[in-house]
Amino acid sequence: MVKKTSSNDETKLVSGGRNPKQNYGIVNPPVYHASTVISPTLKSWRNRDPMKDIVYGRVGTPTQRALEEAVALVEEGDRAITTASGLGAIAVALTSFTKSGDHILMADSAYFPARAFCNNVLAKYGVETSFYDPQIGAGIADIIQDNTTIVYTENPGSLTFEMQDIPAIANAAHERGAIVLHDNTWGTPLFYKSFQMGIDISIHAATKYIVGHSDAMLGVLVTKEKHFETLFKGFRSSGQHAAPDDCYLALRGLRTMSVRLNQHQKNAIIVANWLESRSEVKQVLYPALESHPGHELWKRDFLGACGLFSIILDKHYDDTQLGSMLDHMDLFAMGASWGGYESLILPGAPPRTATTWDPQGTLLRLHIGLENSDDLITDLDKSFARLKRK
Repeated sequence: MVKKTSSNDETKLVSGGRNPKQNYGIVNPPVYHASTVISPTLKSWRNRDPMKDIVYGRVGTPTQRALEEAVALVEEGDRAITTASGLGAIAVALTSFTKSGDHILMADSAYFPARAFCNNVLAKYGVETSFYDPQIGAGIADIIQDNTTIVYTENPGSLTFEMQDIPAIANAAHERGAIVLHDNTWGTPLFYKSFQMGIDISIHAATKYIVGHSDAMLGVLVTKEKHFETLFKGFRSSGQHAAPDDCYLALRGLRTMSVRLNQHQKNAIIVANWLESRSEVKQVLYPALESHPGHELWKRDFLGACGLFSIILDKHYDDTQLGSMLDHMDLFAMGASWGGYESLILPGAPPRTATTWDPQGTLLRLHIGLENSDDLITDLDKSFARLKRK
């Protein structure tokens, strides 16, 4: 259970998961490497509680528990669980609340590996997944089946950044007995308070903004006590153990997440506004901009925006043309993931099952890092000049 130290997020980020008195006055919780954990008596061995006690390295050490407490504190959940990756967290959440014969509703704009896990893994064990229009809102009530156990949301959507009316979706799901899972990697525990929106399980690829330095793989699940035991049993059975070294790096990153995210947001808004002025750009898909179709939902539900968004170029470009644009950039690099201090740019092709995606132009996903925004704009300006020459 998290210990509340303040109502202010900045203080929670700094103080959560810390107990210097238990660690010889050390400011940040140290790395505990462990497999075997010894019990001093037979009675204590018999009475171990894996959900509360440190019983075995795979189930968690004080390093993991410190991170879990800190993240849950910021997001206003009761308990958290760390996993080896963001996809690991998604897999644990989905498998903990489904069995053969169950049905999942997943937003059509969801992160591709989440879609693939449903289609390639859960389907083999008799769990059906249907994909829905992310902008369906309360209309989701019409497609919830009697065997629907999970409604999976992601706000905004991966690559295409559609905004979802999560409170409306959650109300409809709960009326039919389904739980609501939410990928909160974009919003982070700082900018999106999942449990105020009706979410039951909040999922984070902590690899991104929580770690913040592109040097660790990690997932985090946050929930309330009501669902913790079911989630913990699924986690314990899956072997989805998070490495203590990665948890330490995440704790260190978490302390500065507010400062970093504010700068990511500041830079992203500057760059996004500049991109809107370019003739080569048909549309900027960034909910923090007033031009975004879901901007009002973003203003209602979010406390901020991160540095990730997409743009639609004015037409379709082939790889030769895109190569001329992207291969010679000074600051923007091409690489998977996002949320680190560096800027990234990649072409994207969002999969669709329930909706149609045809923007009549090439999609590029950008992560705006912590470099000077003027330098980032200069880098993009040069890339457009190269694109025009092709």
